[in-house]
This record gives sequence, C-alpha cells and structure tokens, in this order.
Amino acid sequence: MRVCIFGAGAIGGYVAAKLAAADGVDLSLVARGPHLEAMRTKGLKLIEAGRETIHTVKAEQDPAKLGVQDYVILALKAHSVSGVVAAMQPLLGPDTAVVTAQNGVPWWYFHKLAGPHEGKRLVSVDPGNRIWDGIGPERAIGCVVYPATEVDEPGVVRHVEGDRFPLGEPSGEKSERVLALSKAMVAAGLKAPVRSDIRSDLWVKLWGNLSFNPISALTGATLAGIVGDPATRALARQMMIEAQAIGEALGVRFPVDVDRRITGAGEVGAHKTSMLQDIERGRPMEIDALVGAVAELGTFTGIATPAIDAVLALVRQLGRQRGCYQDPGGLEPISVKS
Repeated sequence: MRVCIFGAGAIGGYVAAKLAAADGVDLSLVARGPHLEAMRTKGLKLIEAGRETIHTVKAEQDPAKLGVQDYVILALKAHSVSGVVAAMQPLLGPDTAVVTAQNGVPWWYFHKLAGPHEGKRLVSVDPGNRIWDGIGPERAIGCVVYPATEVDEPGVVRHVEGDRFPLGEPSGEKSERVLALSKAMVAAGLKAPVRSDIRSDLWVKLWGNLSFNPISALTGATLAGIVGDPATRALARQMMIEAQAIGEALGVRFPVDVDRRITGAGEVGAHKTSMLQDIERGRPMEIDALVGAVAELGTFTGIATPAIDAVLALVRQLGRQRGCYQDPGGLEPISVKS
C-alpha cells in the first residue's frame, strides 16, 4: 500500500510516525523547509506518552519524485489545499484516493449526498472549483481529525492527546479502499472506524469549532473563559443552534444536545483554540472552512444565521487587519440575515 502524507506538520507528522512503524505501508511525505531537512537528516521523532521514537521516512518537497500513490492523506489546513492541487498531480493515478484530513466543511460536501443540493459546490472553501476540478470528488475519503499534536521543533512531533480519525466515503458505502485504509491505520495504533455517515461526524466537531474558534480569536479567551462568561457562552450557543438547524436540514444527526456540547468544551479548561493560536502567531486562520462555509450552507437551506454572520464579519475583518486572512474570490459581501 503506497501512502503519501501531503503536509507533514503536527497532524501529518503524527500519522506518518505511526504508519512508518506499520507493516505493509510504503510511506512517503511531502514537506518543506527546516522540517523537511530535519526529517531527512535525523529522521522523524515522535514524543508520545513520555516515550521518544525516531522513524526513518522518505520525504520530498517535490511530489513528482514520489510517483503515483494508492492514498494521499491531505494534512494541510483547509485554506492551503487549493494552492497545492497542481503540485499533487504526479501523485494521482486512476485509482488514487485522497483523504481530506481538514477541519470544517469539506469541499466535496455535496458529492453523493442525495437530495436537492447534490453536486453543489462551496465557494467559501473551493473558490473557482480548483479543488473539485483538480482532485475530483470521486477520489475523496472524509476524515475527522481529533488528536491534539504539536511540532516542538523541526523534525519533532509531540502527541498531546487523542488518536481517533473516523473515516468515511461521501456515499456512505463501506468500500474496499476505505476499509483497507482503516485496517492499516488501526494496525499502526490509531483508531480509524469507518462511518456510514461521515458528515454527521464532521458536524460534531465543526459544531464547536465554528463558534468557539472565532469568539476566541476576537476576545483572546480560552475555552474555559468563553464558557464561563454568560455573554460569550450565550453567543456561542446561538451560533450552535443556528448551525444545528442547518445540519439537520441537510440530514445530519447530532448525538448530543447543545448545552452538553458547550459544557464539554468548557471542561477542556484553559485551552487556546487553533484560531486564537493562529492570530497570536500571525498565521492564516481557517475562517472560511469553519465559519464561512456554514453561513453559505445557511443560504443553501434558507435558514437565517444572524449570529454566525455577525461573528464571521468581525473575525474576517480582524484577520485582514492582522494579515491572517485573505478573502477567497467569488464570495458575496456579508449581510446579516434575519
């Protein structure tokens, strides 16, 4: 099984280190800069549960040097995917599957989704259809990323917690390709159950990300801070209620109620969301995959999203001012729907 991890940062590096020790996997990585050089010269170090392991990996900056793969695991942030579609092409053969290990609403969301929206494209996450046309939705395998990991220094990935990567075909079928990938990941020590409704799994994580992430970026508050303050808790709750209405209109099943989900987030404690970390470090934020796409889905379904729209407008403006956000082309100006 030929597997290439495109983007071997914190999550990609963690998966790479686990798969590198598994039998039957011909693993390669696409990376760049000091991280690439460190992995080439010293190997990929994983720090997990107080133990350090070093793995020799095949890593390149140029995907053309790696050849056609059975699976490409895209471990980049959502806003970076469209920029690598052209570079990915040498990895893609007629039967190559592409695993989308990004947060937020995926670009293939309406592929094989029965109903009035089947085949629709999402401008917010795939402006100009660059990903849809360049990769092809028929290649996509959905993946929800739960682990928390960090790159401590070039070539060194630290696993903080979590090992779940639920997988699923957009069609819901348990195909040979998704079952084979799940088996390989489980053999490598990861939890990778195959879901018949991967979109519902995606929404459970998205539900919190679309509210807590932008509120934290705007206020500087941790999860505990947002949940502990009645005003920001109420705002997050309203955003989640709007999102739940959209998800349910699209056939999503939410296994917990909104208040239980909020309480669970607060119990994580003084944790900085990824969007807050990005704004503090001057890195691009995942605004459109986490928030903009939900507002766009509200337009598709005819569901008003006034709280989501207002927070989206504010966090986009913050991102522009800090140089951490660039508007994708083709978006309509935000107007708060009521």
